[in-house]
Amino acid sequence: MKLMRVGAPGAEQPVIRVADDDHRDLRPITRDVDAAFLAGDGLDRARQAVEAGTLPPVDVTGARIGAPVARPGAVLCIGMNYAAHAAESGAAAPQQPVLFYKSPNTVVGPQDTVFIPRGSERTDWEVELAVVLARPARYLDSPDEAAALIAGYAISNDLSERSFQLDVSGGQWSKGKSCETFNPMGPWLVTPDEIGDPQALRLRSWVNGESRQDSSTADMIFGVHFLIYHLSQYLVLEPGDVVNTGTPQGVALSGRFPYLRPGDVVETAIDGLGQQRSTCTAVPA
Repeated sequence: MKLMRVGAPGAEQPVIRVADDDHRDLRPITRDVDAAFLAGDGLDRARQAVEAGTLPPVDVTGARIGAPVARPGAVLCIGMNYAAHAAESGAAAPQQPVLFYKSPNTVVGPQDTVFIPRGSERTDWEVELAVVLARPARYLDSPDEAAALIAGYAISNDLSERSFQLDVSGGQWSKGKSCETFNPMGPWLVTPDEIGDPQALRLRSWVNGESRQDSSTADMIFGVHFLIYHLSQYLVLEPGDVVNTGTPQGVALSGRFPYLRPGDVVETAIDGLGQQRSTCTAVPA
């Protein structure tokens, strides 16, 4: 299944995308695609309703697309998780997953405007595979247990302001990761049965139509299921939480490309998960 949310910010309507021209209203089942829906076997109930034909059609033509899950409780991010990206950044591949947090209010829709922060000279793009939890993950015994806890996958753009992240960070990365609009997500939350192996997905990004990143999740140092297992040893992942699993090579931090400026258009895509298109603008006064 592909779940999405459409409508104005704060007033999104939950929808299932059955086909390109076939969308169904999820409101007979839930008011939103949120933690309560996911924790309450919402995906199974939605699947049964689609199969039974009990969800009414809805026209989403021209509607704003929101993030596919309502504001998460946590956005956990893994740094330096692609071998080639670590190399282009001049860093050794980590021996343990590097964890940082983004503020949940960074999560916006896949076509929403991205604000370049005040004083920014080094705003960067990062296409990433996002994992959304359906059930709590706490002290898992092995990575094999992780698969049953995943609600689905989506595209995230883990935008970063590198000076904030690295030069004035105080040792942590979150200053450069939590700026307003710095996590476009969507357009869909795609259930694992439609994705297959999460370690065999092509990721791509473009700036103003020019290719930047073109890689595969096969280049991850730590795979999706291991990450969920590993994080569960240190914290409790809850339904609706988002895990951004790292970005491949091809970012501006490499020195090969200019950083983002107002007017730039960033596009990101992952196999089976759709595509994003965000226009950058100066942060409003």
